Amino acid sequence: MTLSAFVTGATGFVGAHLARELALNGWSVTALVRKTSPLGELDGLDIELRQGDVVDAESVREAMPPTVDAVFHVAASTNVWKRQNESQTRVNIDGTRNVIRACEQRRAGRLIHTSSFIVWGFQQGRLTEENTRLDNADWINYVRTKWAAEELVDAAATRGLDTVILNPAHILGPGDRHNWSRMIRLVDTGKLPGIPPGGGAFSDVREVARAHVQAFHHGRPGQRYLLGGENIAFLDLVRMTGEILGRKVPARASPAWLLRAMGRLYEAGSMLNKKEPDLTPESAAMITQHIDCDSSRAQRELNYRFTPPRDLLLDTISWMRENDMLSEQA
Repeated sequence: MTLSAFVTGATGFVGAHLARELALNGWSVTALVRKTSPLGELDGLDIELRQGDVVDAESVREAMPPTVDAVFHVAASTNVWKRQNESQTRVNIDGTRNVIRACEQRRAGRLIHTSSFIVWGFQQGRLTEENTRLDNADWINYVRTKWAAEELVDAAATRGLDTVILNPAHILGPGDRHNWSRMIRLVDTGKLPGIPPGGGAFSDVREVARAHVQAFHHGRPGQRYLLGGENIAFLDLVRMTGEILGRKVPARASPAWLLRAMGRLYEAGSMLNKKEPDLTPESAAMITQHIDCDSSRAQRELNYRFTPPRDLLLDTISWMRENDMLSEQA
């Protein structure tokens, strides 16, 4: 029997890999896409595209097929710039509420919600699903809204909706246009303002996509699953990037206080030119943390796997070269 899936965020980094994973494994896939969404990553896939937006409740309900087996809610705003907080709140909180209501109205089989490891706050030591949540990062709108979205999912579970939450750590891999690929481009152009002193676990976007499918088949109702990877300092990640690209990089990490000060300075400049800065107080705070993740639950129950960071970088850089995102000599 063919399984059916409804995917939000299918044109994004994780969502596109998930949509491909589903389509290539015989699922009947319906994707919610905005009018302005770039569809290139979905070319050649047998996917039904339905126009709508997660912030428009009626468009979500109309797009979602009745009694669909799995709803993968991947759409989210990862913004870390205050000027976009209002829009981010609508996407991450109102959008999740709209997807949940549509699941309940259309009698969906299971909701798999994509969240983040950062919802636990800035933790010390190894993060597990059992850690007590800290509110020390709630001044960052992304953290606050993603946690609020999880609370909505938990509330829906108490009402009887079958739910699973996935919490990826730092995500790297082919298809990255806006996240760690920005760091790679800055190394390539020699414009990296400094190396953050933090670090953490890096997950392979392709394994994250597979974990979503496994969460439908094997995830326990109401559970959260951390999706991490090998723990590495950002300094080592940047060094590897420099080696692969043949570029010089700083020998030492920048002090956390300096990056925070630069974040405030860049933000002040953005208020004048109205352009999103490369560094904000929010992003500076996040990249000066070192949070390691324990992914053993996902490894046991979802057959989740790690990819070595160097291999991840090689695959990402190769994809970026193919898509003309790096200089010719890189």
